[in-house]
Amino acid sequence: MPVRLRRLWGRSESSRLGRPAALDVNRIVGASVEIADRDGLGGVTLPKVAKSLGFTGMSLYRYVGSKDELLELMADAALGPPPNVPVDDWRRGLRSWAFEHRAVFDRRPWLTRVPTSGPPSGPNQIAWMEVGLAVLSGTRLDWAHKVGVLSLISGYVVQFVRQYNDLAEGRAEGQGQADAERDYGPALVRLVEPERFPETARLFSSTLFEAPPSDTPDSAIADADFTLGLNLILDGVAVRIERS
Repeated sequence: MPVRLRRLWGRSESSRLGRPAALDVNRIVGASVEIADRDGLGGVTLPKVAKSLGFTGMSLYRYVGSKDELLELMADAALGPPPNVPVDDWRRGLRSWAFEHRAVFDRRPWLTRVPTSGPPSGPNQIAWMEVGLAVLSGTRLDWAHKVGVLSLISGYVVQFVRQYNDLAEGRAEGQGQADAERDYGPALVRLVEPERFPETARLFSSTLFEAPPSDTPDSAIADADFTLGLNLILDGVAVRIERS
């Protein structure tokens, strides 16, 4: 078994000397996740993690082979175990699975910035996959389509959370999403010329860009946007299931 996977699954070899190690993978990963929660993914460096534990940076390489491996360990640990979702109705189950995924990423948006180095391989990632496959077990989709559905939904969740946070960071200080949308529509409708952009001009003149009341919570707007995109995906899944 590759060393990387052995560490990821907590099956590292024990010390030959029989003495408890002053440092271990779990402590390193735990400290790294704390730093990422506080400072973002960019704040995680091997020297900083080592310093927080009272060790030198070089000492960490005995337990994690590289920064990339550390990120992989962090991502699986920070994801955590999956919740219980309904498996008797595939659509309700996938919707719950998606919202639970988003809740994790909303708490830890740095997870959306972790580079993807391959398919799910950590115990928590596999556990989330198991739940998703259980939701789809009552359908006649083949394995390729089941995995494709889960990949599509998880990718949508990651992209939504990343984009939502990017937009929030780009807004003026103290400006909520409702205020930003209120400014966006009227500004663009004056700039987009119907002769040059006929369909886009019609879009900006529609009621879609009528901003919600200023006291509307950003979370409510985000939930509505997220649900719209998720329903489009689930509608497509429904068509594929019917054709199976």
